[in-house]
Amino acid sequence: MAGGVVVSAAGGKTYPGRMTAFVFFTCLVASSGGLIFGYDIGISGGVTSMDSFLKQFFPSVYAQAEASKDANQYCKFNSQLLTLFTSSLYLAALATSFVAASVTRVFGRKWSMFCGGITFLVGSALNGAATDVLMLILGRILLGIGVGFANQSVPLYLSEMAPAKLRGMLNIGFQLMTTIGILAANLINYATVGIEGGWGWRVGLGLAGVPALVITIGALALPDTPNSLIARGYNDDAKAVLVKIRGTDDVHDEYDDMVAASEEAAAVAHPWRNILERKYRPQLTVAVLIPMFQQLTGINVIMFYAPVLFLTIGFGDDASLMSAVITGLVNMFATIVSIVSVDRLGRRALFLQGGTQMFISQIVVGTLIALQFGTAGVGEMSRSNAMLLVLFICLYVAGFAWSWGPLGWLVPSEVFSLEIRSAGQSIAVCVNMTLTFIIGQAFLSMLCTFKFGLFYFFAGWMFVMTAFIALFLPETKGVAIEEMHLVWSQHWFWGKYVNGDGDGSRHGGGNRRMNG
Repeated sequence: MAGGVVVSAAGGKTYPGRMTAFVFFTCLVASSGGLIFGYDIGISGGVTSMDSFLKQFFPSVYAQAEASKDANQYCKFNSQLLTLFTSSLYLAALATSFVAASVTRVFGRKWSMFCGGITFLVGSALNGAATDVLMLILGRILLGIGVGFANQSVPLYLSEMAPAKLRGMLNIGFQLMTTIGILAANLINYATVGIEGGWGWRVGLGLAGVPALVITIGALALPDTPNSLIARGYNDDAKAVLVKIRGTDDVHDEYDDMVAASEEAAAVAHPWRNILERKYRPQLTVAVLIPMFQQLTGINVIMFYAPVLFLTIGFGDDASLMSAVITGLVNMFATIVSIVSVDRLGRRALFLQGGTQMFISQIVVGTLIALQFGTAGVGEMSRSNAMLLVLFICLYVAGFAWSWGPLGWLVPSEVFSLEIRSAGQSIAVCVNMTLTFIIGQAFLSMLCTFKFGLFYFFAGWMFVMTAFIALFLPETKGVAIEEMHLVWSQHWFWGKYVNGDGDGSRHGGGNRRMNG
């Protein structure tokens, strides 16, 4: 055992390192990339519930909503063109994720964040000045490119900069910033809906430029991660950064392991092909299923369309926006719970508890709506039922915010070895954006078709994903990224894939470095 290195419970190394002012600052600035993602999630639903916005860009939807005030509440806002306004961003982010993977790998994490900030800034300006639907959609596409770059680079940056024992807490800063962005957008929607002249939606869409500026300027001030610097040949710079972020000169073992991992990664000519190998099957499964399950929780039904949803089930205009503000506050504070507990309780405990809470909440929400509107969708919700509905939606949001919300980004970003890390993160972002697009585009039609059964649909998925975590996700808290292969090799199911491929180069090398 060299220096201050000890062996963790998982059998891997635990390197020296503490929370330094420098690592806190860099992770805080990088986390601001979550602001652009969250702000857009929050602003879209509020804007699409504003009469002035609908009258200008979607007059047929406005007429339909007015005509259905006393008719089927489930189908009040059903319009594919309206949902395209929201979901086009995620289609663009999906396409961008593959380009962003190459930029992140070749030029570094910080420049990928910078690209995201710049394109999001241009898109927000275009949306704020929009005069027709084409300008709106084009602006959304640029916003989507920005989100694609940020979601690719920020979780990787945070996982690579943080000490292993603090990685969960610092990585969840991305999700915390996302929730702050959602809350800020909800407050802006509430404050601008009553502006005379009906241009409040321009303020909301245009102010997306503020978080874009934060990450754009912030990226310029950040160093790149030691892993990325080593991979690009800047070994001396990497060691200097590692000393600063760990707060100790005793970084030789961690640095040597990073160099060894980088050399192995450099020998991999085709990371996209290699990620399909049998030994990476566990990580690939996680990179696909966890982002997919994150969206099948139904959270974006709440976050995208909270004001529209509350309007649909009988809340007044201002009341629907205020309810969205309440869920935004719950989302933010519950994410702080995750930050405090993720490196103590672990990933699995939060996943299992949050999943159970969300399952129960979805069942109750669906039942309340069923009792109020039935299948006909006609009626008006009583005050007591409305308050109960908001309560259980808040419990649902809280469960998501300390489990599937932050961990859906954290776990895929920390499980891959360096040689396939960018490709793996790209797959995770791609799957996330694909499901976000599909659900965002289909939600209003699904609500019109499934009615209250839509909430039971998502509850069914909550049962499936909670069972998946219980059976197939090993605990990853406190394990150094370079030693993460050990948690898979010791797992009851995944061990046969990791240990049975006959290729001991990566795992044997890791063990040799540990024992040497």
